[in-house]
Amino acid sequence: MLTRIITGIIGIAIAAFVVQEGGACFAGFALVLPLIAFFEFVQAFDGRGANLTLITGIIGLVLLWGCAWLGNSDELVAVSTGIALVILLETVFLHGRVRFLDACLSIAGVFYFGLPFAHIVMLRFLSEGQMLATPLGDFEFGCAMVWILFIGTWASDTFAYFTGSAIGSHKLAPSISPNKTIEGFLGSLVGTTAACAGLGVFFGFPVKEMAILGFALAIAATLGDLVESVAKRETRIKDSGRIIPGHGGVWDRFDSVLFTAPLVYYFVLLTDLMTK
Repeated sequence: MLTRIITGIIGIAIAAFVVQEGGACFAGFALVLPLIAFFEFVQAFDGRGANLTLITGIIGLVLLWGCAWLGNSDELVAVSTGIALVILLETVFLHGRVRFLDACLSIAGVFYFGLPFAHIVMLRFLSEGQMLATPLGDFEFGCAMVWILFIGTWASDTFAYFTGSAIGSHKLAPSISPNKTIEGFLGSLVGTTAACAGLGVFFGFPVKEMAILGFALAIAATLGDLVESVAKRETRIKDSGRIIPGHGGVWDRFDSVLFTAPLVYYFVLLTDLMTK
């Protein structure tokens, strides 16, 4: 437990620095993390006899990140299509070594990790130059939204854990994640909604929109966690890796963010939050 707490404190400090710093520092971390997570994904399924296309997958992740970093969000569809087709072609040119199911699983892994992190990069650099006045000083718009993304996601996990531990008795998805409870999920909904509403007050965003975002974040975060739980059961692993002492792997730590990042990005665009 002590190791977990110490690692958590160090992780929060690093995250705070990277989010505030922005620029190449933020973009660099947003590239390294999905690469590590994809490697964990490949290792997990290799243990079950799969033969995923690691090198092509890495190239695909870099290309998706590049589109986001260069601000070419419109090209993500074209690049994604190219990645899928190239990996599928490996079943032809490497026939006998790469099965069709391996290629499909590789494509899923590239998109599963690459697209959400691409959205995190695009979110951080939204409306560059727009500053928000807060009690702690000025924040860039994109920086504020990344904080809302991470704090909202972490709040969902935290409220679900403590509420479930205190009063949880009805299983949410017993065949997937036996420790998750309906009470914990409801606690997550209430707590994350309140947390995001509070962040709305702090950053000067409309409280109603932020409360709606918090409610949606809790649902998306829970679903992201459950998806990884399904994958773990398929591959029969407890943790995706050991790179983060006491916390497992990068995939373990960012399973919920993989679902909440695109949600926050498109919520900002659909609600035109940048002009409010």
